[in-house]
Amino acid sequence: MTEQPVEPVASRYAFDLSVAVPGEDLIGVGADLEPGTLLAGYRSAVFPMGLGRHGRGPLGWWSPDPRGVLPLGGLKVSRSLRKTLKTFEIRVDTAFEEVVAGCADVRRPGRWITPRIAEAYRRLHDLGWAHSVECWRDGRLVGGLYGVGIGGLFAGESMFHRETDASKAALVGLVGMLMEDGDERRLLDVQWRTDHLASLGVVELGRSEYQARLEEALQLPRPSIFSQPPR
Repeated sequence: MTEQPVEPVASRYAFDLSVAVPGEDLIGVGADLEPGTLLAGYRSAVFPMGLGRHGRGPLGWWSPDPRGVLPLGGLKVSRSLRKTLKTFEIRVDTAFEEVVAGCADVRRPGRWITPRIAEAYRRLHDLGWAHSVECWRDGRLVGGLYGVGIGGLFAGESMFHRETDASKAALVGLVGMLMEDGDERRLLDVQWRTDHLASLGVVELGRSEYQARLEEALQLPRPSIFSQPPR
């Protein structure tokens, strides 16, 4: 992974949410997974996911309405989680492909990450745009998450755990990185709000509000941790 992101060739596709139907999450089908297309999607409040079972089938482009977002100042850390955090080591970008593989594990319910998705984000990682936040214990990768960082946006894609609270620990670590200078305008996008994520502080934003927050976040500097060698 490069220490500074490399802007890829611009996509031949454009994403126009002005015609998106309020309350509908799927806004288009097709396009490709080239780095330029992925970045154009995220900059337009859109991300890819296959339409078929386990992510197979035609490629869909999604802009959930409402959108799940974790306010950086609203992270909820339980007493038990706070205690468990001390037993983990958090690293960044030292095992990106292993984290994606953990998220794509066939034993996970609701899995959607196909080989073509994994390869697309590996290419984005190599260009400096996709990152992994990893949870280690005793030299073993026990959980983590990955996503796309553009300016002050971190768009979380997926997380996994092999030990209790490991994915939560990675999320807590990520929030700390995004809050390194106390700027709560950075945007942590989690796509959809679930009961599990809501217990950590995730809320929902309407599409227009999310777009406004996104526009502001894209103008902010990215966290310094993503400009450093993997550690």
